Amino acid sequence: MNFDRYIVPPGAPIALKDYDPKDTGKYKDKDAAAKDLIEDVEELSAVQDVLYAGGSHGLLLVFQAMDAAGKDSVIKHVMSGVNPQGCQVVSFKSPSAEELQHDYLWRCLKSLPERGRIGIFNRSYYEEVLVVRVHPEYLQKQNIPADDLKGNIWKKRYEDINAVEKYLSRNGTVILKFFLHVSKEEQKKRFLARIDTPEKNWKFSAADVKERTFWKEYMSAYEEMLASTSTAVAPWHIIPADRKWYTRALVARIIIDRLKSLELSYPRLSDQQKADLAKAKELLINEKQ
Repeated sequence: MNFDRYIVPPGAPIALKDYDPKDTGKYKDKDAAAKDLIEDVEELSAVQDVLYAGGSHGLLLVFQAMDAAGKDSVIKHVMSGVNPQGCQVVSFKSPSAEELQHDYLWRCLKSLPERGRIGIFNRSYYEEVLVVRVHPEYLQKQNIPADDLKGNIWKKRYEDINAVEKYLSRNGTVILKFFLHVSKEEQKKRFLARIDTPEKNWKFSAADVKERTFWKEYMSAYEEMLASTSTAVAPWHIIPADRKWYTRALVARIIIDRLKSLELSYPRLSDQQKADLAKAKELLINEKQ
């Protein structure tokens, strides 16, 4: 499957209206997508095993989206087969008092995955050029020096983020970034479903409805962010999110293909290690009962 049409071209302006949140790719219905996802979950488990054993690369998956776009659902289904020992999920809410005493990248960078592991950011440092941009009053809580607030602070942050991601890439961290593109109409349906379903009430917050009034501002912030921070080493993928079954299948396949492109392999033993194995085998075979 060719994923080029979902990748944001580095350095090129984009318009989200050109990306269809209802797109389902090659699939006519969810049954075929669900079948492929089952197979892909198994394949991702196998590929992750090699990643974990090799310990040369880490994988960072960044998920950004409007509320109810399905981030939790994608993470739950796509990563359902991976070894928990080699995977960690971090969700970033409003920054704490301690976090506000540090630079805006600090809380995310200290949660980066080790080599051999998969790290998943459910929201991330990109909130600092999205929600903070839509609500610039949040900057007042960050104790930023006055000189740093001069000029285009968002452009400065794009440059910071690109530099950090380039550094991480040079040191073995593979970065894949996913913007789950849900339509305003679909978000409304999902909000209503959360309200009407008692088991889903806990997912709903009145603040979510308030944020909908800033939809245009968020779309504008996303467009500039996506265009400014999609790079060759850390590309953004705009994932259609109105059909959850396609969102899951597409994200799974992109992750698998990227990991396979690394051509990872299990560690090769030295002659001495092979000799040690042979000796251990001999000892086990000849072990007295």
